[in-house]
Amino acid sequence: MAMTFDPFSELDRVASTLLQSRPGPRVMPVDLYRDADRYVLNADLPGVDPGSVDIDVDGQLLTIRAQRTAGTVEGAKWLAQERPAGTYLRQFSIGEGVDTSAISASYDNGVLSVIIPVSERAKPRKIQVHNASTSADAQKTLTS
Repeated sequence: MAMTFDPFSELDRVASTLLQSRPGPRVMPVDLYRDADRYVLNADLPGVDPGSVDIDVDGQLLTIRAQRTAGTVEGAKWLAQERPAGTYLRQFSIGEGVDTSAISASYDNGVLSVIIPVSERAKPRKIQVHNASTSADAQKTLTS
């Protein structure tokens, strides 16, 4: 069986190992979109215990923290251990047009979903336009 050396695959493996072993928070990829009167934030957190997820709102700053612990098997000799463990952290600046008291979150199949409702004062609304001459005639009729 002939094995070939692929320098690009090897470089990718080494870079990935270096990035994963760096100290500090891990990457938490997110999708964020607006759906009618709410924002939906979906964050990938595979293998994270839902009890370790902490979501805080401080003023206009939304912070998501989570912890993923490394697998431990007593007496095992690891051949590969590529799944990152450690702390995940993301912070988002949220505008004044959201209802921070009604933010909710759920965790399902490794995806954290955070629902951020738009506040009533920030929702679009229709403004009725009155005909000035009709309003003036109505005022005259009322005062007569």
